[in-house]
Amino acid sequence: MVTDVVVYLIARLVLVAVLTAAIYGVGSLVVADFPVVVALLFAIVIALPLGIWLFRPLRERATASIAVVDERRRKDREQLQARLRGDEPPAED
Repeated sequence: MVTDVVVYLIARLVLVAVLTAAIYGVGSLVVADFPVVVALLFAIVIALPLGIWLFRPLRERATASIAVVDERRRKDREQLQARLRGDEPPAED
């Protein structure tokens, strides 16, 4: 689970870094003193929708692995609540 989320996170950060470098390079050609912060802000704004589109398989894999963990936690919580009530825990699937 963690690896899928980390891979997706790193891919998004690399996209922002590449876009920042590209915007900064083009901005430096146009204006002699182009601020890096402006390039970074533009890169973040552009990378938000672009990353969703480009990294869809990574996002779906990360979401699926998070759903598996959520389901396991839900079952564990149900079993704990049943034990605290003194009931028989629900059967494992």
